[in-house]
Amino acid sequence: MRPYLRDPAAIYAESFATVRREARLDRFPEELKPMVIRLIHACGMVEIADRLAISPDVAASGAAALAGGAPVLCDCEMVAAGIIRRALPAGNEVVVTLNDPAVPGLAQAGATTRSAAAVDLWADRLGGAVVAIGNAPTALFRLLELLDEGAPRPAAILGFPVGFVGAAESKAELARDPRGAPFAALKGRRGGSAMASAAVNALAAGLRTEGPVH
Repeated sequence: MRPYLRDPAAIYAESFATVRREARLDRFPEELKPMVIRLIHACGMVEIADRLAISPDVAASGAAALAGGAPVLCDCEMVAAGIIRRALPAGNEVVVTLNDPAVPGLAQAGATTRSAAAVDLWADRLGGAVVAIGNAPTALFRLLELLDEGAPRPAAILGFPVGFVGAAESKAELARDPRGAPFAALKGRRGGSAMASAAVNALAAGLRTEGPVH
């Protein structure tokens, strides 16, 4: 067995240092680099830095929302599971409505997916929230439709749905017109729950790894 790092702090430090050495981060302002670094760290691909679409205000807006107690609305349980709860600055509620008993009926009535129908249940929490979508393109499409219909704007939309049908298109629509909401998205088919939760963790803790975030 070859020697390997066992100290968690050293592993985090070397991981983030490797990202800084290998990724092209020059185009990002300093306040966005923690999110970009955590996103790369979550997937192990430095090349995604060239595929990120990020509004310059997403870090400040999302962090302020969390500090003020805003909820985090997630499209699936895997996104919620990746959020470091102890890093949330105000004991923020992490909400997943996908398994709400009303969702199957809403999906059937709307001739849509459960993921899209679950977004309709965010209505009373959406204003000023942090939204993290890491699985379903239809959830992101539905969120944008709700904003077009006059729903209150979230403080941040973290759009990382993954897949071969609708993922690239939903993120392209978000980047084209975020409906006035600060946002971050990975262009193309790549994405996933780990990336969405990493974006939330960046808003909550930056690159801090010591103490309760460790």
